[in-house]
Formats: sequence, structure tokens, C-alpha cells
Amino acid sequence: MNKAAFLDRDGVINVKAPEGQYVTRWEEVRFLPGVPAAIARLKKAGFLVIVISNQRCVAKGLVTSAQVEALHQRICEELARLGAVIDAVYFCPHDNEPPCECRKPAPGMLLQASREHQIDLGSSWMIGDSLADVAAGKNAGCKTVLVGRRESSVASSPDLFAGSLLDATEKILPITELF
Repeated sequence: MNKAAFLDRDGVINVKAPEGQYVTRWEEVRFLPGVPAAIARLKKAGFLVIVISNQRCVAKGLVTSAQVEALHQRICEELARLGAVIDAVYFCPHDNEPPCECRKPAPGMLLQASREHQIDLGSSWMIGDSLADVAAGKNAGCKTVLVGRRESSVASSPDLFAGSLLDATEKILPITELF
């Protein structure tokens, strides 16, 4: 079985768009500092690196699923050029209502990735910048890191807090080396 680092996209890998807006084109992608180094370190430590992202912009008609897939391909190509390989990308194209199995905080994308890549969810981490990311990770049986802020709820309390993906990686790797 494999272990994975599941990464939210906006706010973890790239700069998040302002509230109510979406990153829908390559020209809008700005990688956050340390992201290529963090991904490269996770890969070197034996993690599959898998992006798990809600993309409500599809349901809103701002972009098609094919356009989101093309954007993800370009992100993966650029990160690979920088030495940071992404193994897979999963995204939910649905709106908040009606509820679906894939939109975080539901664990559907993580469960699908687990089946397709033989991932041991108990040895894996969900790294995100929202409590929905934390809840999705918890709902799938993963350990979790909340990036960028210190907040929690009764239902979504992260295992770790980190300032960035690189900071999260530096906290995760010593823990996983113990096992």
C-alpha cells in the first residue's frame, strides 16, 4: 500500500483568488513560495502527491471541466519542470447544493484516489487551507494539516497547523519517519 499527501490546490499550491472569484486560467496561477521544494521533499520521502480540489467554477458555468483539466495539466507540467511531480489530480465540478459524494468535506475524491492508487489512508495526510479540507481528510481516515490559519471546530480539528505547504512538509516528515 502507498501513502499519499493529498493537497488542496487554491491556497496550498497557488495563491487563492479573492472571495467569490476563481482561478480559471493559467495566467492567474501564482505558485506559493516553497511549493516545488515541498512537493519534491514529499516525493523523496515516498509519498504519492495528489491534488484534491473543489472547482465550483464549473457548476457556475465560468469554465468547463475540460478547461479545468487543461489548467491542471499545465500546473502539473510547470511543477514537474521545477522538480515537483504531482501523481494525480481529482476535482469536484459540483456546486454546494445538492450535496454530492465528491465535494469536500465529503471524502469521495480521497476514497477514489485510494482505490485507484492503492493508498493506505491511515498513513496519508490531507493538507488544506479550509476546515472543509480538514473534514474531508478526517472523513477519509487521514491525518490532517490546516495551512495558513489556526482555526478548528468540533467536527474539523486538524492534527497539525502550518504556515505553508513547506512548513507542513517539515512537520509531517519527522512524524512519518517514525513509522
